[in-house]
Amino acid sequence: MLQYKDLTPAPRLDNKTLNKMVWRSCQLQACFNYERMQSAGWLWAMLPGLQKIHTNKEDLAASMTHNLDFLNTHPFAVTFVMGMVLSMEQQKMDIQTIRSVRISVAAPLGGIGDALFWMTLIPIVAGMTAQMAIDGSWLGPILYFVIAFGVEMALRYALMYWSYNMGTKAVTMMTAHAKEITHAASVLGVFVIGALIANYGGGTSLAISIPNGQGDPLVIQNYLNAILPLLLPLLMTLMCYFLIIKKNFTPIKLIVLLLVIGIVGCAFGIWYQAGGYTPLVPVPWDILA
Repeated sequence: MLQYKDLTPAPRLDNKTLNKMVWRSCQLQACFNYERMQSAGWLWAMLPGLQKIHTNKEDLAASMTHNLDFLNTHPFAVTFVMGMVLSMEQQKMDIQTIRSVRISVAAPLGGIGDALFWMTLIPIVAGMTAQMAIDGSWLGPILYFVIAFGVEMALRYALMYWSYNMGTKAVTMMTAHAKEITHAASVLGVFVIGALIANYGGGTSLAISIPNGQGDPLVIQNYLNAILPLLLPLLMTLMCYFLIIKKNFTPIKLIVLLLVIGIVGCAFGIWYQAGGYTPLVPVPWDILA
């Protein structure tokens, strides 16, 4: 069992130090790498507290070394783990226990954070403010920053003080309901993503129409709408999902693919354009017309 040399519990950290660590936690992913993920940013954020807790230089070196272990969690909620680890460091608990708690809490917290923020909060805020920006309002990007950053910092502060005051009791509280929290946030996130697809993908429609003798031409998009409104945005989204899951496509590859589909489709008159753009290349349905 690895122990610190000085086992005397350290005094409680002052609020100024805790606040400094909260702001440093914003740089958690500054030195992100695939060997240790967020470990360098984690140690940078923890350092002010560790320096006050471990006055023995050898203990400080040992603490810095094990705090450089592999770490991967959600950047918005990292202060929850920081407060807990600080509490254990302050009590001079054995190093292996601190390591185990840090890993066991950080990993599931990453999944919970992804469901709550990347799949729920950010899409909702971006959906509302992006529409304002599209409509020409300069408040759109400002409100996005104020809301997203405000929620993020409020959460960082709240989780730091809450977990630091509770210590290891916070582990039990979080793990007891982790599955329910993640499931509920994921379901809400799916609804939000579906709404965003319908809202911003609604402009994807076919411009193809087939001549029908003396009558009105057959507009293919009308038949698709009769089958399922917004079918094309749904199919495009499912295509992206399939390529990511089954073909290991990266986001960059998907962006390039969608650009090619859009440019080629507009050039051949496949996609509808609100500006009335004339296709560059005659296509069969134009010749028939």
